[in-house]
Amino acid sequence: MSAPRTALLQVVNAPGPAGTRLAIFALAMGGFGVGTTEFASMGLLPFIAEGFDASIPAVGQSISLYALGVVVGAPLITSLAARMERKTLLLALMLTFVVGNGLSAAAPSLEWLYVARFLAGLPHGAYFGVAAVVASSLVARERRGTAVARVMLGLTIANIVGVPFAAALGGALGWRSAYLLVVLLGVLTIGALALWVPRTRNEGMASAAQEVRALARPQVALTLLAGAIGFGGMFAVYTYISPTLTELTGLDIGTVPWVLAVFGVGMTVGSLLAGPLIDRSIERTALGAGAVSGVALAFFALFVHLPVAAVLGALWIGIMGSIFTTSLQVRLLREAKDAPSLTAAMNHAAFNLANAVGAFLGGIVISAGWGYRSPAWVGVGLAVAGLLVLGYAAQRRRTAAVETR
Repeated sequence: MSAPRTALLQVVNAPGPAGTRLAIFALAMGGFGVGTTEFASMGLLPFIAEGFDASIPAVGQSISLYALGVVVGAPLITSLAARMERKTLLLALMLTFVVGNGLSAAAPSLEWLYVARFLAGLPHGAYFGVAAVVASSLVARERRGTAVARVMLGLTIANIVGVPFAAALGGALGWRSAYLLVVLLGVLTIGALALWVPRTRNEGMASAAQEVRALARPQVALTLLAGAIGFGGMFAVYTYISPTLTELTGLDIGTVPWVLAVFGVGMTVGSLLAGPLIDRSIERTALGAGAVSGVALAFFALFVHLPVAAVLGALWIGIMGSIFTTSLQVRLLREAKDAPSLTAAMNHAAFNLANAVGAFLGGIVISAGWGYRSPAWVGVGLAVAGLLVLGYAAQRRRTAAVETR
């Protein structure tokens, strides 16, 4: 059977409906593992800080370095592996992911942890970028938004199951056990990818130069910039969610994993909503999610001292963040369909640049003595700035469409 006629990538022996579901499930498993290690680190901050006798902002830099690894790895790996068969690349990326998290679990010092988290972040963006392209190539054009959303569902479900479980495991058995759990998830993903994801043909694939040139397109660059800025708001809050809930909201440390699970429920709900919404309108979905994200962050800033409001705020932020990220991913696939791998990977690099910026700025305002409420206000500013960039991109696209008629 040949690949779908509208595929972004040529698939060898493209599977039927059941096989396609298994392939997308395998891709989502990788997202589950990546989401667990990315977000669990934030819930583990107090335990890691205690283990290394360091401050929470100092340990928070390990999160920024993971994000920096994503930013570096996405363009570097995707460009160097532009002609590599996609299934082989996915397996190599997950192997690197396993090694990075294994070194994190073994870290004897905070400096070692910094290096290990950077290494663990290197395959993140490239994995999601390639996974999105492969998933899109397995379905018809009108189902691409839903296919990408299903891959991203693995990341969002990680925030319901993987992240809270890792945080609870870290509290009970030590933070290193959480990273060992991630290593196990990575090994299981390698097996699933090997079994269920079909191989691809290299013929007709974009070269490294073509992929890089696609980044210079105004719509691609503006979309990446919008994600790098706008999504920083969520990370400004989420990076320090554990101390915020214990110090400001007044919750017990044992309840933090449950709030993380609520955040994950929000991301999963957002991922389920994103597919149908994006299939109707990419632009309206992206702009709407960006605007409402700012409102959700403001709500969190105003009412985080109230336990019920803090939980509702976490749910709301999770929903809108998931819709926003998925809509930008599909927007990039549309704007660079002739060179999709690098642009799709760079979307996650942009989000992790947002992670680094959000964590950094949140740490600055906390260290300045402005309290654990202040990162949410930083987040509001970032969300508004990202929305302005995305609005400008959408306006440029509408103007170009009118002029070509």
